[in-house]
Amino acid sequence: MTTFQLNRASIGQSPIKAAGIIVFLVLRYVFVIFFLYGFWFKLIKGWLWTDLMFGFFTKRFAELPPGSFQSLYLEHFAIPLALPIAWIVTLGELIIGVCLALGFATRANAAFALFLVLNFAAGGFYNLTLPPFMVFSILMMLFPSGHWLGLDGKLNKKYPDSPWFR
Repeated sequence: MTTFQLNRASIGQSPIKAAGIIVFLVLRYVFVIFFLYGFWFKLIKGWLWTDLMFGFFTKRFAELPPGSFQSLYLEHFAIPLALPIAWIVTLGELIIGVCLALGFATRANAAFALFLVLNFAAGGFYNLTLPPFMVFSILMMLFPSGHWLGLDGKLNKKYPDSPWFR
């Protein structure tokens, strides 16, 4: 399978396709900024070594209707595991941000991003940014953006049987 190469010749031959790929890559970097900002915010606020995540979860739990999926998720999963979840979310945001910025294992990191975003929604932290991030995570799993700009294309040539770089 030949992947579209983003260069002057391909832009001249397929300007609409190139424009779509450029927009997609810009959105990938917006996604990167979102995750790196989330990591930085949690790091400087001390989420990895304090009970901030626990407080965040218990506050949200009090706002939710009793017996709802979100309240049960918080009560039986998130609140008891608040500190490990803080580590997973914080380090996960760092890993996702850096890997997507580098175009490294892009599809796998998009799946990890979707997992985190779905867990945010399951915990009752739903806002209007989540659906676009869910959709874009799926699109990043479908399209080879790491081949257009990133390490995935080079690593796929070196390791063609690896599912990480497809």
